[in-house]
Amino acid sequence: MPYGSRLAATMTRRLGRECVYTPSARLALYLALRRWCRPGGRVLMSPVNDDVILFVVLAAGLRPVTAPVSPWDGNIDPAAVPESTWRSLDAVLTTNLYGIPDRVGELRRRCDQLGIPLIEDAAHAIGTRVAGQPVGTFGQAAAFSLSKHVAAMAGGFLAVEDARTRRELELLRDDLLTPARLRADLEVTLRPLARSTVKALHLVRPTWRAMQRLGLLERDAYRMPLRAPRLTLAAHEAPGLPPYDPWIRVDLHDYRVRHGAFVRAQLKLRLHRLDADLARRRAGVTLLAGTPWASPAVRERAGGEGPLPLFRVPLLVADRDALVERLVGHGVVSGYLYDPPLDDYAGAEFVDPAPDPEPARWFASHVLPVDPLLARPVTKALTKERARTVEPGEGVTARWRPRGSRTRPV
Repeated sequence: MPYGSRLAATMTRRLGRECVYTPSARLALYLALRRWCRPGGRVLMSPVNDDVILFVVLAAGLRPVTAPVSPWDGNIDPAAVPESTWRSLDAVLTTNLYGIPDRVGELRRRCDQLGIPLIEDAAHAIGTRVAGQPVGTFGQAAAFSLSKHVAAMAGGFLAVEDARTRRELELLRDDLLTPARLRADLEVTLRPLARSTVKALHLVRPTWRAMQRLGLLERDAYRMPLRAPRLTLAAHEAPGLPPYDPWIRVDLHDYRVRHGAFVRAQLKLRLHRLDADLARRRAGVTLLAGTPWASPAVRERAGGEGPLPLFRVPLLVADRDALVERLVGHGVVSGYLYDPPLDDYAGAEFVDPAPDPEPARWFASHVLPVDPLLARPVTKALTKERARTVEPGEGVTARWRPRGSRTRPV
């Protein structure tokens, strides 16, 4: 029986597509890129994305091409991508940032016209639908993450269109897995328990400060150190994961470790709680969508098809970095801040820059991603801190604005 087949079967029933189990979404995404893209290919992606994803793309031997984005949600703006860029592409990679879906219908149409694959990064978007269709069923493949949901902190899936492709990818996955280790299994098992204990005992603030002082955090800033000379050397060995392990393993060292049966059993139990988790997220999104800081992209969704079960709710605030620091005093640690955009972070040596970088820069510097499960305490903290809402200048928003949005006072 293939590794993780029971977990994969659960996700297959849920999604309606064949699924491959992986220890992480980043490994799932690497499998998809290797399967559908030839080394040297050019992949369109949003610059407002986790730096780990950039390194996964580079490890697959591909050239990231950063796209212009919407300043309201950080996802690709298909209409702003130059025709010359479209004609140069070998694939498109979505983001579904914080669970807000990409303009996946437009992206799929363009990919079909060009005869190139659409690969969905759905790590933030389990349970999200577009016109009734689940995110993860629009492209040739989609990577999902259990690390981002139900407090699993491990596990992922790659969804594909047919069983033959699934079997092919299972073999490729098995070649990339490293052997199981008892210590790794124990860490995966205890990690969620430790996190929930810290929250239950209201120890988030002292724990976070202690980790900062002891140098236990792998990132001193929102982005990990690029280490450009070493990254240049790694490119000579691409495609391949080992040269890029120092970057891809950050925040998840066991991203390709073959977890044992006990870990997989725990993940199956947590996966059964997913619907309850998504319901709580929708309730939190509803509350946050009614605040003055909510991005119009969130309010539009809440008023249209209903609230999405977002992984994080993008609020747009002034003086974001100072506010992030003050929120720690309220026991709120803000994560998933992708600032600066990837083209500013990595530079032209490693990525093609976006033709218009300003919307991405604006969004990345003002977005405050809030866990909808913490909607009430975060709303209370932001009110106490007198957080101010902010909106981009007209030059940034001229190309795209959510339906019915209005300029709000700062």
